[in-house]
Amino acid sequence: MKLNTNSNAYIIIYSTILVLIVAFLLAFVSSSLKGQQDKNVALDTRKQILYSLNMRDTLASMNDDQINAFYEQVVTKTDSVADEKGKKKANLYYATVNGEQKYVLPLKGQGMWGGISCFLALNADKNTVYGAYFNHESETAGLGAEIKDNAGWQAKFHGKTIFVGEKKDSIALSVEKSPVKDLETTIDAVTGATVTSTAVSKMLQEQLAKYKDFLLSE
Repeated sequence: MKLNTNSNAYIIIYSTILVLIVAFLLAFVSSSLKGQQDKNVALDTRKQILYSLNMRDTLASMNDDQINAFYEQVVTKTDSVADEKGKKKANLYYATVNGEQKYVLPLKGQGMWGGISCFLALNADKNTVYGAYFNHESETAGLGAEIKDNAGWQAKFHGKTIFVGEKKDSIALSVEKSPVKDLETTIDAVTGATVTSTAVSKMLQEQLAKYKDFLLSE
């Protein structure tokens, strides 16, 4: 009996078999690559943490294995902060740089077109910013994307403080358009990226609040 390749049944069966084969191949490839993908994500996270500790130039000449080894030397402990019920709220990294204690706080927020994030490194006083590294998923190139691409803008966070005054009753670190000159808690917004800059400021306010008990602890 000759197979009717123009029949609806043939087309449906052929399409179904083809879809199943493609789905199997995609699942197989995805499963095969997952281990390497996880390693790449972990390495990228480690790089960002080290970038926040002002080590971009140090990493520039290192390969992946060297970066992982260096990270293990610098980051001495990974911990988390918890709420009043003991539930985990956020991660926390302890680091040692030139013999001095540093803390790195991961922050996440929502930008103009997608997620934004930051690793904020603090000095031992838990108040003064030692360094910062920002990232984004889909902010506009040349505008909002500058939070990641512009190392000079990130450097403006150095020396800024999270709290102001002795009371330390609220998070003061923020990004402002035309801020008061030399105010110790404000950073000038990215030129032409008002929405992204506002989103960064909101992220700082909301995410740092999760760490407030830790930041105020002795």
